[in-house]
Amino acid sequence: MVNMTVHASRIVASICHSIALSVFVSGSFAAWAYEETTVSNGGTVTGTVQFSGELPAPTSFELRRYPNRVYCGALSDGSGYRLLREVAVGTQQGLKDVIVTIEGVEKGKPFEFQETKLEANICQFVPFVSIVREHHPLTVTNLDQVAHDLQIYERDREHVFIMFHRPALTKSGTSDIIRFTGNRRGVIMQCGMHPFMQGHGLAVENPYYAITGLEGTFTIKDLPAGTYRIKAWHPILGEKVQDVIVAANGITSLGFSFEAN
Repeated sequence: MVNMTVHASRIVASICHSIALSVFVSGSFAAWAYEETTVSNGGTVTGTVQFSGELPAPTSFELRRYPNRVYCGALSDGSGYRLLREVAVGTQQGLKDVIVTIEGVEKGKPFEFQETKLEANICQFVPFVSIVREHHPLTVTNLDQVAHDLQIYERDREHVFIMFHRPALTKSGTSDIIRFTGNRRGVIMQCGMHPFMQGHGLAVENPYYAITGLEGTFTIKDLPAGTYRIKAWHPILGEKVQDVIVAANGITSLGFSFEAN
């Protein structure tokens, strides 16, 4: 009986600790909420993200193994395989699908981004990489003539956890609110019926971000003068970090370089 009582006490103590930690974390997030204000004499950060080395080969999927192979085969290699290219590089080695963020900005220009809009189009998620925002909607529209098994996961470096699952995604689509647990910021999107149908997202905490195209370039404007940490994130290649000093009305240029893991 004594051992059972001690064990129960430990469980209660653990639960209380978890609740206290949750309240502390929630309170800390609230305390550091981004504040919108007028930015005078803001600076600009600009740069290029490039890829060096051998480009990773795409992952191939044999279409006959999955449903709707004729419809999804509209984007095939012509030999019965669907290719998933997770690293896209332009003619000048610019790296596409990199999300560049400025960390730790407590206040600045209006945070106008309110909703992530995603399309299922010819059995692929468009765009492949998206911005998401905590406590804001992620809306997925299905433009295909076939249904999809939508699965959304939150992730960190070591774990993935299901956020929501919407089987049989039809033309009506779906809209769900993004809610992270812990300090996770990454999102994985996939279709349970078509494994080549994948996408990624990253949560932003302020409006100072950019997503690179095939040129690999980015520009972030109207940043209050100060010293910041800037991150370049790619869903497959990882993350690079630099510190940057932004002067009033100034332009700061920098570059990032990624290579295959």
